[in-house]
Amino acid sequence: MSAVRLLVLGAVRRRGQAHGYQVLADLETWGAHEWARATSGSVYHALKAMTGQGLLLVHDTTPSAAGGPPRMEYEVTETGAQAYFALLRKALTSHDPRLDLLAAAVGLIEDLPRAEALALLRQRVQVMKQWRESITAHLPPDTDLDTWGPVGDVLGLWLHTAETRMEWTNRLIRRLAHGAYRMAGDDQS
Repeated sequence: MSAVRLLVLGAVRRRGQAHGYQVLADLETWGAHEWARATSGSVYHALKAMTGQGLLLVHDTTPSAAGGPPRMEYEVTETGAQAYFALLRKALTSHDPRLDLLAAAVGLIEDLPRAEALALLRQRVQVMKQWRESITAHLPPDTDLDTWGPVGDVLGLWLHTAETRMEWTNRLIRRLAHGAYRMAGDDQS
């Protein structure tokens, strides 16, 4: 799963129609060029690839003011919207240790209804618990990881990652449950 793919679909979807420079500018505003490697090359590559896959529809617009070829604007297709929400849901529930995917999903979480986002995040906590248990299941009781050398430190890193991600996710669940963010389907009054 690619964070850039998720981010590009989300940025285009939020705009309705957007040209590549607008998508890139949006992602840079989010800081995604730092944490998701959303560079101009990766964004334009994703736009072209997803157009070829039928996830985006391309429209020619007015010629460039600088005299270049017409700008191409992209729009998410129905298939693209389905792929976007599938990627978003998977990124929110996965134990994948890649922070770029989690950051992309949380940055786009407002596109989901509140109840669904809460359910996905609760599922994420369960996945983290299962991941932690899979790490500890084969360890002898009362294991002192400090005596295991570098392997003990690697196991400690994964255990710490699972625990802190559970804590962080539970905090986000509490915030959403108390009304943080305007989510899809929230009363717009």
